[in-house]
Amino acid sequence: MSETPGDDRRLPPALADVARIEFDYADGDGIDFEPYAAFDSAEETTHWLRQWTGNPEADGSAYRVFGQDGAGGLAALWHGRPGRPLTEQPVVYVGSEGECDVVAGNLSDFLWLLAHGMSPAEADDERPERPDPELTALAERHATTPRRPAADIVKEARAAFPTFAEDLWALCR
Repeated sequence: MSETPGDDRRLPPALADVARIEFDYADGDGIDFEPYAAFDSAEETTHWLRQWTGNPEADGSAYRVFGQDGAGGLAALWHGRPGRPLTEQPVVYVGSEGECDVVAGNLSDFLWLLAHGMSPAEADDERPERPDPELTALAERHATTPRRPAADIVKEARAAFPTFAEDLWALCR
């Protein structure tokens, strides 16, 4: 795992704004995402990672969990870029059924993914984008990267961190 600069557990302003939005699943036509009002604690994150991997030695300090989907899959900022600010860290998804991968290269790109109507779990789906006006306005206020198609955001993130899933699976016993 990557080292983390301290144990800052304060949501960046953009994530705090995301947490104030009511996401509507709309029987599968909406966005399946439940943002948290705060990051999970270090203890909760380590417990979750140990449960997910089955490895009692796993250390969750490289993750800042900030939301989940209806099935219990988690979205987190992952300290994959040592020495960089939290907002420049990649966003990862770790599903309840063992799926895991990078979904955005940074928080800004994650905001654009949400604006396109995609949850972290849907980053692999071939479903058409469903722009959300409220999330688009939020991304326009906070994003530091240009808007581009959701598929491009995911492709770029996975190209930047090609071994994330393998490395996470390597923790499993």
